[in-house]
Formats: sequence, C-alpha cells, structure tokens
Amino acid sequence: MFSHIMLGVNDLEVGKRFYDALLGPLGIAPGVANKNRFFYRSPTGVFAISTPINGEPATAGNGATTGFLAQSIEQVNTAHAAGVAAGGQSIEDAPGWRSDSMYLAYVRDPDGNKICLMHRKPAA
Repeated sequence: MFSHIMLGVNDLEVGKRFYDALLGPLGIAPGVANKNRFFYRSPTGVFAISTPINGEPATAGNGATTGFLAQSIEQVNTAHAAGVAAGGQSIEDAPGWRSDSMYLAYVRDPDGNKICLMHRKPAA
C-alpha cells in the first residue's frame, strides 16, 4: 500500500543524527543524502526526512504517528533510548506492553513528530 513515508524537519543534520540513532538498533543503515533529504531503506519500505520544498518551517502533524516495527523488546528499548539520547523526547507511558500482543515505546523527534516503536508478540 505505501511506497514511502517522509517527515519534514527543520535541520537536516539534527534530523539525521536523531534518525540514525533511532533506526540503527532496528538494523536500518544510516540515512543516504539526496539534495535536501535523507533516505532510510529497508527490505519492507523507505523512510525519509526532508526540509520542506516550499521553504516554510516543518511542523509535526497533529494526531499523526509514524510507526517502526522492531523484532524484539530489546530492539524497542534500545531504539527508544537511542532516540532520547539523540535529542528526542520520551512521551506517553514508559516502554512496555500495551495489550497482550504489542510492546510499544513512543518518542517525539527534535521537530515534534510522534514516533512509535512496536514489537508484536509472535502468534501462539
């Protein structure tokens, strides 16, 4: 259904530092530059950050969340801690189980974009 997700940032270097730290524990390589953007590629999709083409400030979407799938609870915790250490803000409850099947952690990037890290319990 999706080809990619792109979020606006106001400072590409700050954004890259944050997303390199956040996505590295999930096995995603550092962002690759392309003009005023950085692209993060995985076998299942593409994520990108960009300064807005129209020259206006980047703003976070009210009610929007971008979720990244983790393969383990440890990946969620490591990525969440790395994101906070790289300038993000931990939000909502502490990382943990939100239902019988989902382990979640939430962080806002330096521009206020809401990021979710999710591990789904394997089906029985």
